[in-house]
Amino acid sequence: MIKLIGAAIIILATTWAGFEAAKHLALRPKQLRQIKLALQSLEAEIMYGQTPLQDAARKLSKLVPMPLSLFFESFSSLLSSGNTTVKQAWEESLERVWGLMALKQGEFEILVQFGETLGRHDRHHQQKQILLTLTHLEREEAEAIDRQLKYEKMMKSLGFLSGLLLTLLLL
Repeated sequence: MIKLIGAAIIILATTWAGFEAAKHLALRPKQLRQIKLALQSLEAEIMYGQTPLQDAARKLSKLVPMPLSLFFESFSSLLSSGNTTVKQAWEESLERVWGLMALKQGEFEILVQFGETLGRHDRHHQQKQILLTLTHLEREEAEAIDRQLKYEKMMKSLGFLSGLLLTLLLL
């Protein structure tokens, strides 16, 4: 009886681990889409609303879901403090929330590069930089969707099957 309960716990635990890995694969394209939408909103605020950067970031923090809202909230507060440059505020905010996101190093580099140009140019050049960043993020999103389609089901199955294998080896 105890062996059966132990076997069930092992199978449940490994299945749960497989589903968590699959969830991580599904979160990446979703978060990339959210970042793209946030950058498009930022572009609209800069180009058409002529909103200062810290106010635009504060507005975005209320519009986007977690953890992206934490990023824009942190960015806005760092800009409001006046003790840092736009580039430093962007990078520091990005580093604060990076652990909460399901993104990879490539996306981090794209966003850091964007932060280096943020606030340095006129509105039209800034719009070009946003469009360039969106292009890079679209490429990353396509790769993330492809990866999700390839590996999500496999992760779920692998979690269950590894639990089953481990149970068979222990019994």
